[in-house]
Amino acid sequence: MRIFDLSVIFLYLVGITWFGARFRSSQKTLKDYFLGGKEAPWWAIAFSIVSAETSTLTVIGTPALSFQGNFGFLQVVLGYLLARILISALFLPAYFRGEMYTAYELMRVRFGDRIRRLTAGTFLILRTLAEGVRVFAISIVISIILSTGEFASILLIVALTLFYTFEGGMTAVIWTDVVQMFLYVAGAIVSFYVLLQLIPGGWSTVLATAGPEKWQIFDFRFSLSSEFFSRTYSFWAGVIGGCFLTTASHGTEQLMVQRLLAARNEKESRLALFSSWVVIAFQFTLFLVIGISLFVYYQTNSLTPPAKADRIYPEFIWNHLPPGVSGLVIAAILAAAMSNLSAALNSLASTTIMDFYRPLSKRQRSDSEYLRLARMVTLAWGAVLVGVAFVAQNISSVLEAGLGIASILYGSLLGVFLLGLLTRRVGEVAAMAAMVAGTGLMLYIRFFQPQIAWTWYVLIGTTVTFATGLAASFLYPAKEKSIA
Repeated sequence: MRIFDLSVIFLYLVGITWFGARFRSSQKTLKDYFLGGKEAPWWAIAFSIVSAETSTLTVIGTPALSFQGNFGFLQVVLGYLLARILISALFLPAYFRGEMYTAYELMRVRFGDRIRRLTAGTFLILRTLAEGVRVFAISIVISIILSTGEFASILLIVALTLFYTFEGGMTAVIWTDVVQMFLYVAGAIVSFYVLLQLIPGGWSTVLATAGPEKWQIFDFRFSLSSEFFSRTYSFWAGVIGGCFLTTASHGTEQLMVQRLLAARNEKESRLALFSSWVVIAFQFTLFLVIGISLFVYYQTNSLTPPAKADRIYPEFIWNHLPPGVSGLVIAAILAAAMSNLSAALNSLASTTIMDFYRPLSKRQRSDSEYLRLARMVTLAWGAVLVGVAFVAQNISSVLEAGLGIASILYGSLLGVFLLGLLTRRVGEVAAMAAMVAGTGLMLYIRFFQPQIAWTWYVLIGTTVTFATGLAASFLYPAKEKSIA
């Protein structure tokens, strides 16, 4: 093991943990702990959104996609922009009517307490499973560095992230996200530069060796055959699927909505949302270029790539970058993991307290008591994520596994939110029936129709949920209730 690299990684871990823990003194109420006191500037929230949207799945999974394929994933990123337009026009005005702590308070206002608990419970399941996969992804990197077992690696990263999230709440999450985002983007740029130096001829060799098929972005082939719906990265699957996926994740999932609610007002929330897409588009392009450059590097040196594609980028960093540089880039990957994990822990805790415990509690508590309880719940969710990450060790592609898990439940969440925002005749019973129908269908597709690509999951789930809710409303019409 190289002492210099390990020292860089150690200093990063200690430094970011200390930095996040410094925000403890500003945490006096639930508004401070879960929304950062609504004092963070829009640009910090934008970078925090990028960090949450990125995760280790992006950092190690995206280069693997272009290493094995091409630039087709960027079609999904175009869908991300369309989603932000929809969220800005449809969701943000509803969220900024009154003071909300979670996305699911909107469902209580529109439908009632039961649908609030159902949507909040769906989020808890979704985020626990998806975040467990992300925690496992970072254990791949740590096990390469320290040659430790993956379970020990999981414990290490969760313990460190849990400490500053426990102490500093959402304020710590946002500001550590800002630091960590700059670190992992800088790390990617440095690794790309070094990689080009290791390829004879540099960038010109990459362009010539990869060939047009590796640089292909768009696949406009269209048909209504089963083969059309099995292509994960076609233009139609990417743009439509990416739009529905991001509308669901950024419009209905507490992990992202919590950041939007933390803005000072609706205008700054909208500005943060659109600014984040510019950074997202840049970094996805960068990681895809790194993947193709790695492909050329392996080709020109007649090297055999690792059996697991997700190990290609971290193994290259650790085995081929100069001392100090590899430590910096590995620290950058850890930064992506910790920023996402801290956000997940805080959003899981906020949903548990605000959507379940506080509404169901018969006893009035002070802000200090709720704050203490919120920290205890954060610890509990940390333990749960360790368990899920341990179970997730047998998956193949961490990026597609994480997105696939989320996509199963996103459809029913987005469908019921759209029922609440776009209709008035659908009541709580019809909305609950719609969620059950949408989730049930997506579980069937996931386990019994594997030929359907995950990029179509949210569209299918949303359509079925919305249509079922409208149909059920003729049997169970809404009472007079509105969020207008």
